[in-house]
Amino acid sequence: MSLTSADPHISEQPARRARRPAKQQPGVDVSAAAISTSPLAAPTVTTGVATITHLTEKLAEYMNEADLKKVKEAYRFSDEMHLGQVRKSGEPYISHPIAVAEICAEWKLDAQAIMAALLHDVMEDQDVKKEELIERFGAPVAHLVDGLSKLEKIEFQSQIEAQAENFRKMLLAMRTALA
Repeated sequence: MSLTSADPHISEQPARRARRPAKQQPGVDVSAAAISTSPLAAPTVTTGVATITHLTEKLAEYMNEADLKKVKEAYRFSDEMHLGQVRKSGEPYISHPIAVAEICAEWKLDAQAIMAALLHDVMEDQDVKKEELIERFGAPVAHLVDGLSKLEKIEFQSQIEAQAENFRKMLLAMRTALA
Protein backbone atom coordinates (compact mmCIF):
# COMPACT_ATOMS: atom_id res chain seq x y z
CA MET A 1 0.00 0.00 0.00
CA SER A 2 1.34 3.42 -0.89
CA LEU A 3 0.38 6.46 1.17
CA THR A 4 0.72 9.91 -0.27
CA SER A 5 0.48 13.33 1.28
CA ALA A 6 -2.02 15.93 0.16
CA ASP A 7 0.88 18.43 0.03
CA PRO A 8 3.26 17.86 -2.89
CA HIS A 9 6.01 19.70 -0.98
CA ILE A 10 6.05 17.19 1.86
CA SER A 11 8.38 14.32 1.13
CA GLU A 12 7.32 10.72 1.33
CA GLN A 13 10.42 9.62 3.25
CA PRO A 14 10.21 6.24 4.95
CA ALA A 15 9.49 6.27 8.65
CA ARG A 16 12.53 6.32 10.93
CA ARG A 17 10.67 4.71 13.78
CA ALA A 18 8.29 1.81 14.12
CA ARG A 19 4.78 3.05 14.85
CA ARG A 20 3.26 1.90 18.10
CA PRO A 21 -0.22 0.39 17.95
CA ALA A 22 -2.86 3.05 18.56
CA LYS A 23 -4.38 3.14 22.03
CA GLN A 24 -8.15 3.09 22.18
CA GLN A 25 -9.24 6.68 22.80
CA PRO A 26 -12.77 7.88 23.50
CA GLY A 27 -14.26 8.89 20.17
CA VAL A 28 -11.40 7.40 18.19
CA ASP A 29 -12.17 4.27 16.18
CA VAL A 30 -9.11 2.07 15.65
CA SER A 31 -10.94 -1.11 14.72
CA ALA A 32 -9.75 -3.11 11.73
CA ALA A 33 -12.95 -2.28 9.84
CA ALA A 34 -12.55 1.44 10.45
CA ILE A 35 -8.89 1.39 9.49
CA SER A 36 -9.44 -0.60 6.32
CA THR A 37 -12.23 1.71 5.13
CA SER A 38 -10.75 5.02 6.24
CA PRO A 39 -8.32 7.15 4.27
CA LEU A 40 -4.88 6.68 5.79
CA ALA A 41 -3.12 9.49 3.98
CA ALA A 42 -3.15 13.12 5.03
CA PRO A 43 -6.62 14.61 4.95
CA THR A 44 -7.77 15.85 1.59
CA VAL A 45 -9.36 19.23 0.99
CA THR A 46 -12.92 19.05 2.28
CA THR A 47 -15.10 21.90 3.40
CA GLY A 48 -14.58 22.46 7.11
CA VAL A 49 -11.76 19.91 7.42
CA ALA A 50 -8.26 21.03 8.37
CA THR A 51 -5.57 20.02 5.88
CA ILE A 52 -1.79 20.21 5.87
CA THR A 53 -1.93 22.04 2.53
CA HIS A 54 -4.13 24.78 3.97
CA LEU A 55 -1.94 25.00 7.07
CA THR A 56 1.30 25.33 5.10
CA GLU A 57 -0.27 28.03 2.92
CA LYS A 58 -1.15 30.01 6.07
CA LEU A 59 2.30 29.50 7.55
CA ALA A 60 4.08 30.50 4.34
CA GLU A 61 2.54 33.96 4.72
CA TYR A 62 4.77 34.71 7.72
CA MET A 63 7.21 31.87 8.30
CA ASN A 64 10.61 31.36 6.64
CA GLU A 65 11.45 28.19 4.69
CA ALA A 66 13.66 26.70 7.45
CA ASP A 67 10.87 26.99 10.03
CA LEU A 68 8.30 25.71 7.55
CA LYS A 69 10.48 22.65 6.95
CA LYS A 70 10.59 21.93 10.72
CA VAL A 71 6.80 22.23 10.93
CA LYS A 72 6.43 19.76 8.05
CA GLU A 73 8.74 17.32 9.87
CA ALA A 74 6.52 17.58 12.97
CA TYR A 75 3.46 16.98 10.78
CA ARG A 76 5.02 13.86 9.21
CA PHE A 77 5.90 12.46 12.64
CA SER A 78 2.44 13.17 14.07
CA ASP A 79 0.75 11.74 10.98
CA GLU A 80 2.85 8.58 11.29
CA MET A 81 2.07 8.22 14.99
CA HIS A 82 -1.68 8.66 14.46
CA LEU A 83 -1.87 6.48 11.33
CA GLY A 84 -4.95 4.30 11.56
CA GLN A 85 -6.71 6.41 14.19
CA VAL A 86 -10.07 7.74 13.05
CA ARG A 87 -12.31 10.30 14.73
CA LYS A 88 -16.02 9.60 15.34
CA SER A 89 -16.75 11.67 12.23
CA GLY A 90 -14.73 9.21 10.13
CA GLU A 91 -11.96 11.72 9.49
CA PRO A 92 -8.37 10.64 10.07
CA TYR A 93 -7.30 11.62 13.59
CA ILE A 94 -4.47 13.82 12.22
CA SER A 95 -7.13 16.34 11.16
CA HIS A 96 -7.46 17.36 14.84
CA PRO A 97 -3.78 18.31 15.40
CA ILE A 98 -3.81 20.13 12.06
CA ALA A 99 -6.90 22.10 13.14
CA VAL A 100 -5.17 23.05 16.41
CA ALA A 101 -2.10 24.15 14.42
CA GLU A 102 -4.32 26.22 12.12
CA ILE A 103 -5.70 28.09 15.13
CA CYS A 104 -2.13 28.80 16.25
CA ALA A 105 -1.28 29.94 12.71
CA GLU A 106 -4.17 32.41 12.81
CA TRP A 107 -2.45 33.92 15.87
CA LYS A 108 0.85 33.97 13.91
CA LEU A 109 2.58 31.81 16.54
CA ASP A 110 6.14 30.70 15.88
CA ALA A 111 7.32 27.38 14.44
CA GLN A 112 7.85 25.81 17.87
CA ALA A 113 4.26 26.51 18.92
CA ILE A 114 2.90 25.18 15.60
CA MET A 115 5.05 22.05 15.96
CA ALA A 116 3.76 21.53 19.52
CA ALA A 117 0.19 21.90 18.24
CA LEU A 118 0.81 19.18 15.65
CA LEU A 119 2.49 16.91 18.20
CA HIS A 120 0.26 17.62 21.21
CA ASP A 121 -1.34 14.16 21.38
CA VAL A 122 1.62 11.90 20.57
CA MET A 123 2.88 11.57 24.14
CA GLU A 124 -0.57 10.83 25.53
CA ASP A 125 -1.98 8.69 22.70
CA GLN A 126 1.11 6.91 21.39
CA ASP A 127 3.44 6.76 24.39
CA VAL A 128 6.10 8.82 22.65
CA LYS A 129 8.63 9.81 25.30
CA LYS A 130 9.58 13.41 25.97
CA GLU A 131 13.23 12.48 25.38
CA GLU A 132 12.40 11.39 21.83
CA LEU A 133 10.67 14.70 21.15
CA ILE A 134 13.69 16.56 22.55
CA GLU A 135 15.97 14.60 20.23
CA ARG A 136 13.80 15.07 17.14
CA PHE A 137 12.36 18.56 17.63
CA GLY A 138 14.30 20.25 20.44
CA ALA A 139 13.67 20.90 24.12
CA PRO A 140 11.33 23.91 23.72
CA VAL A 141 8.91 21.92 21.53
CA ALA A 142 9.10 18.88 23.82
CA HIS A 143 8.36 21.05 26.89
CA LEU A 144 5.34 22.59 25.15
CA VAL A 145 3.99 19.17 24.17
CA ASP A 146 4.57 17.84 27.69
CA GLY A 147 2.77 20.84 29.21
CA LEU A 148 -0.17 20.49 26.83
CA SER A 149 -0.42 16.74 27.54
CA LYS A 150 -0.79 17.42 31.25
CA LEU A 151 -3.77 19.74 30.70
CA GLU A 152 -6.08 16.77 30.07
CA LYS A 153 -5.65 15.53 33.64
CA ILE A 154 -7.26 18.63 35.22
CA GLU A 155 -11.01 18.61 36.02
CA PHE A 156 -13.12 21.79 35.90
CA GLN A 157 -16.60 22.92 36.94
CA SER A 158 -17.57 24.17 33.46
CA GLN A 159 -16.46 24.05 29.84
CA ILE A 160 -15.80 27.81 29.87
CA GLU A 161 -13.57 27.48 32.93
CA ALA A 162 -11.70 24.59 31.28
CA GLN A 163 -11.16 26.56 28.06
CA ALA A 164 -9.91 29.62 29.94
CA GLU A 165 -7.50 27.50 31.98
CA ASN A 166 -6.30 25.64 28.88
CA PHE A 167 -5.54 28.93 27.16
CA ARG A 168 -3.76 30.30 30.24
CA LYS A 169 -1.67 27.15 30.62
CA MET A 170 -0.83 27.06 26.92
CA LEU A 171 0.48 30.63 27.16
CA LEU A 172 2.37 29.77 30.34
CA ALA A 173 3.89 26.66 28.75
CA MET A 174 4.94 28.70 25.72
CA ARG A 175 6.50 31.36 27.95
CA THR A 176 8.35 28.75 30.02
CA ALA A 177 9.63 26.94 26.92
CA LEU A 178 10.97 30.17 25.43
CA ALA A 179 12.58 31.40 28.64
